[in-house]
Amino acid sequence: MKIQASANNEASTWVTIGSFDGVHLGHQKILNVLSSKSQNRKTTAVAVSFFPHPAVVLGNITHPFYLSSLDEKNALLEKYGANEIFTFTFDKTFSRLSPRDFIRLLREKVLFSRLLIGYDFRLGADRAGDHQSLDKLGNEMGFSVEVINPVLYGDEPISSSRIRKAINEANLEQANAMLGYSYFVAGKVVHGDGRGKHIGLPTANVQPWIQKLIPAPGVYAAFTEVDKNQYPSVVNVGHRPTFYEEGALQTIETHIMDFSKEIYGKKIKIHFIERLRPEIKFDDVDPLMAQIKYDIINAKEILSDATKPPNLPA
Repeated sequence: MKIQASANNEASTWVTIGSFDGVHLGHQKILNVLSSKSQNRKTTAVAVSFFPHPAVVLGNITHPFYLSSLDEKNALLEKYGANEIFTFTFDKTFSRLSPRDFIRLLREKVLFSRLLIGYDFRLGADRAGDHQSLDKLGNEMGFSVEVINPVLYGDEPISSSRIRKAINEANLEQANAMLGYSYFVAGKVVHGDGRGKHIGLPTANVQPWIQKLIPAPGVYAAFTEVDKNQYPSVVNVGHRPTFYEEGALQTIETHIMDFSKEIYGKKIKIHFIERLRPEIKFDDVDPLMAQIKYDIINAKEILSDATKPPNLPA
């Protein structure tokens, strides 16, 4: 088990615990309460998390799953209020810890006086550590527990699983509304086949973290972030069926409007705003180019009304 960040053994420390994948609006509410109340009481706000995600380990998930990499998640946790971040390495041995053993282990590292948890939080083997059992442990060990009510989207609580579903269905407007920021995919710009440049539409091919969840295939209006500057873009996610047979490798290509800088090897970030259309197979290049020109016009209109995303640290 590995813990990131320096141990904090101040009894005044307040903590929250969770997987925090994506650090969505529900997580942000917990962090806001943690940060504001701990500041008022001059205590330290600590976020305790896990990596890999418990669902990945226990469900043997091998396909792209994560809304945020570990570095992205930690940066978001810090942005939204955590003073310190502790990350436990989650494996099947760790999953068998009882709630009591986990809390004892954590308090060896962080001697906290208050624990903030989400309304549906469960901890330890068989998810036995609910609010009531943690209250009992707190009475024994000297900490109090505060439950934070959920943030709703529609009539249901926001959750990372709802956001993953929306992204898989290309509903970026819904995903972004639940995240509280535009879903982004970061990666290095790598050389592609040069086809975009050849047809007069240069694109940057992005190589993301292999476990990052990628929006469903299609064409998207997006902002591409290069060196902390954001540019209106049209992004294609998919297999480019006009040029390649079924089963070709999926790519992420961004056409950055009114941009001509050389960015091979740079790490860039694509903030997805809205899906324009599904990926289509055209008979030849001419109808494809006509469609892309329409996509650019459509994207410009959408992005002109969209607020540029903040430069989220990652």
